Amino acid sequence: MARLAEQVAGERQARMMLSMIAEPDDPATGHILHRAGGVETLRLLEDDQAAVPEMNRTDAIAWRNRVTPRIGDYLTARLAEAERAGMSTLIPTDAHWPHALNDLGPRAPYLLWTRGATSFLSGALGDRVTITGSRAATDYGVQVAAQLAGDLAREERTIVAGGAYGIDAAAHRAALATGGSTIAILAGGVDRPYPRGNAGLLDRIGDVGLLASEMPPGVAPTRYRFMARARLLGTLSGATVIPEASFRSGSLLVPTEAHRHSRAVGALPGPVTSAASSGPHELIKRGRAEIITGTTDVTALLDSLHDPGRLLDRQTPSRQFDTPTAGTPPAGPRL
Repeated sequence: MARLAEQVAGERQARMMLSMIAEPDDPATGHILHRAGGVETLRLLEDDQAAVPEMNRTDAIAWRNRVTPRIGDYLTARLAEAERAGMSTLIPTDAHWPHALNDLGPRAPYLLWTRGATSFLSGALGDRVTITGSRAATDYGVQVAAQLAGDLAREERTIVAGGAYGIDAAAHRAALATGGSTIAILAGGVDRPYPRGNAGLLDRIGDVGLLASEMPPGVAPTRYRFMARARLLGTLSGATVIPEASFRSGSLLVPTEAHRHSRAVGALPGPVTSAASSGPHELIKRGRAEIITGTTDVTALLDSLHDPGRLLDRQTPSRQFDTPTAGTPPAGPRL
């Protein structure tokens, strides 16, 4: 069988194939791709006699042993099938590639598989806001997430979330309801809506917004892929806001990544009796997030990207959230 590097037609196909054989956020693959490009990465992967730049032989052997078992005759057929199905992709040389992801360096995605309006990714960093949090959201969390997303969408900010139940779904729906822009970053293939209960919502986003994933078509999400996705959600937007999340929620990886890459982070205080508010409270207590009490607070965070010396302008009253119609929300389970 011909080597992979000989079967691909250029950088795009090479990156498409890499996404099919290497897990996202793989340190060795990302390092080599960042330095040498997709075609050369495929060549080095299969040539066990070749020296890998800036990698000792032991690490190179470990990399090849980890990735090469996933190489098979099916790859070229799978690549051709994706192209026949009209699956769209973005690579770093494309006009709509989100330059914000370049801040990830070697941890940047090999490419993005997309369905929908890729132009939503091409705007300035401050044009996008990530809103994510607990899947088991309370009525309070759903209401404030929806109001925040709706207000920001009316200001022509693009709402980014992960398509999950709870906070993510509330943010997507509110953006769509206002006729605004929204992006769902998925942990599986863009042709495989997950969770299935949100299939209708995700299909709608694919029609009028954007679905994007670093995973190829047909691939199911895994725990590791959800964790890897956090770096995309946290880096893609100028600000990440957490309305609700339990102390152990995986969604808290997103503000961690945002903070690591000098993005703004905001968190909404909630009832101290609610486990679903423990995550935001911890972020605030540790100084990892600004307190968000209204849409104006998020706008100020985004404005601070242009003026790093300014955080929240307390001279301007924040647009407050409506009082939740339900009483004190019940404690949400840990995710």
